[in-house]
Amino acid sequence: MTSPSTTLPTTAILGAGSMGGAILAGMLAPSVTVSGGIRVTNRTEAKAAAVRAPGVESLATETVADANIRAVRGARIVIVGVKPHMVAELLSEIAPHLEPDAVVVSVAAGVAIETMEAIVTGSVLRAMPNTPSTIGLGVTGLSGGTRSSDDDIAVVTRLFETVGSVVPVPETQIDALSTISGSGPAYVFFLVEQLTRAAVGLGFTREQADTMVVGTFRGASELLARSGEPADELRRRVTSPNGTTERAIAVLETADLADVFDRATAAALARAVELSKG
Repeated sequence: MTSPSTTLPTTAILGAGSMGGAILAGMLAPSVTVSGGIRVTNRTEAKAAAVRAPGVESLATETVADANIRAVRGARIVIVGVKPHMVAELLSEIAPHLEPDAVVVSVAAGVAIETMEAIVTGSVLRAMPNTPSTIGLGVTGLSGGTRSSDDDIAVVTRLFETVGSVVPVPETQIDALSTISGSGPAYVFFLVEQLTRAAVGLGFTREQADTMVVGTFRGASELLARSGEPADELRRRVTSPNGTTERAIAVLETADLADVFDRATAAALARAVELSKG
């Protein structure tokens, strides 16, 4: 997570959509100082106007033809937040204008570092943030390229710590990471859906069910994060011998959820590999 005071170098965010916007929000936190400011580009003027703020130069490519080039000049960190199929074209556009010490960081899924290093002569990293980054509680996987120094990785780590936690991994594990932290929020939402359905089936209103289930998931997650205890120990404490929870857990165990999650993550990983091959 963000330290009490974080200083980052001049940063360009090319494509401030959902994830780029989350990164921008993290960098605008009161505890973060960006020396040299932040440059942001979007396709339309409407989107560019929406993220203009003190310390943020926001340009629209529809009105400023060389917006991306302007944004990267003088930038130490360049976040590539466009869709995967647009990455190569964007890198080709900005490559001649990057600073010698610029670090290019792609948040696009499925675009290999090797592909990007063939276009950009400097340091390239891949980052895989998840959607809770939009509220500052994300988990980001981070992989350095063949030309990335320890300093490059450190400065990018500090940047992504403004939106949550960072897990450094080799690129060979980035797809596997995406099946856990990347897809993980969907698994949680799915479990919330099912428990909410069960609550309604027991006669509670949808509003009551939402309050109980969302509050329980939120409270349990926060208890796990704050206690420092492993999940199995916290589960044991809730599961009194011969009690109601023990009976419920026994039913869940018959479903062999360990195998279900193994198969689910394997399926997600296989699809991630397919997508990375185009």
